[in-house]
Amino acid sequence: MRILMAAIAIALVIEGLLPFLSPAVFRSGLRSMLELDDRILRIIGFVAIALGVALLYLSRSME
Repeated sequence: MRILMAAIAIALVIEGLLPFLSPAVFRSGLRSMLELDDRILRIIGFVAIALGVALLYLSRSME
């Protein structure tokens, strides 16, 4: 459970960096994503999930 909480904390820190450092770029990126087709957004989500699972697998196999 401690590792999960640490992972969520790191994700929140990373997610918060762009809006904190450059709100204009963050807004521009959000506007661009709003214009994307649902299919493209699903592909982006799937790729993010697959990369996350692969990284988790690799990190667990390195122990």
